[in-house]
Amino acid sequence: MPHQHPALTTEQKKELSSIAQRIVAPGKGILAADESTGSMAKRMSSIGVDNTEEHRRYYRQILFQGTEKVKEYIGGIIFFHETLYQKTDDGSTFVKLIKDKGIIPGIKVDLGVVPLAGTSGETTTQGLDGLNERCAQYKKDGADFAKWRCVLKITDTTPSALAIMENANVLARYASICQQNCIVPIVEPEILPDGAHDLKRCQHVTEKVLAAVYKALSDHHIYLEGTLLKPNMVTPGHSCTQKYSSEEIAMATVTALRRTVPPAVPGITFLSGGQSEEEASINLNAINKCPLHKPWALTFSYGRALQASALKAWSGKKEQTKAAEAEFIKRAEANGLAAQGKYTATEQAGAAAGQSLFIAGHAY
Repeated sequence: MPHQHPALTTEQKKELSSIAQRIVAPGKGILAADESTGSMAKRMSSIGVDNTEEHRRYYRQILFQGTEKVKEYIGGIIFFHETLYQKTDDGSTFVKLIKDKGIIPGIKVDLGVVPLAGTSGETTTQGLDGLNERCAQYKKDGADFAKWRCVLKITDTTPSALAIMENANVLARYASICQQNCIVPIVEPEILPDGAHDLKRCQHVTEKVLAAVYKALSDHHIYLEGTLLKPNMVTPGHSCTQKYSSEEIAMATVTALRRTVPPAVPGITFLSGGQSEEEASINLNAINKCPLHKPWALTFSYGRALQASALKAWSGKKEQTKAAEAEFIKRAEANGLAAQGKYTATEQAGAAAGQSLFIAGHAY
């Protein structure tokens, strides 16, 4: 096989590796605040608030200002395009606000899922066109990492080999473009929790999907030390009648990762996948206490599982700002401890901590 020309310079590799390691430093994870305008409409409607740009800005300001007290638990924040350019009440950009606390800004760069022809309702993710130019601009504007979500689902006939291969290749192409712009790519192949499948089936599918993803990343010469993985935890389908302990979920998850994810990857930042706030913390804690050898940081990249109680506490009322901030701080601390295997479930959980956050066919 002919020798491959190096895709990145030594300096680029050093910068990418440094960014990735800072995001997943011990006890740190990611706040996913990259909900699209449409997704925010659903969040706002749940508390009876109009989905205006000002309401979205103010709500996210609550979260970002709350990071002052949890900067030891939050290593990065994923922004939506709109949020990257918004400012606090006093005129400081959100990017500067979090960078001043040592938190790294990131950006969602995919443009959503679209049907994949020739499959039974499966999808791929769009957004590669113009991605290089967008990444170059985002880097100038302060974003040092990015996120791209692909979605697969478990049924009797899916995920198909075509959907697995197509989504793996899209993720690899995205990762390559990000790295050329010194942006750390978060690779997110989400297997939806919809369905009645058991834990064993989810583990099997997760292993097949992750194996395909890392084959594609290798084919595209991705520098793994400058990436992060954002997978689902291995859990039974939401409609599965059999119940599993957090220890069983942890063992299945870590086993699947050990079989597929190279040790060169600095960190694995789990999505919450519709789990309640408390469930997501308990399962992350169990994963970190799992007795198997784990060569990567195992932490969180949560959206709803960091925000549900805060959103409910705020409910669009400015006088509730401090209460909402307190709820966010509580969840961030819980997950920071869970990322170290030090979390103990508490009866002092937040207003929505036990509430299921499952949404069928979750899209955003």
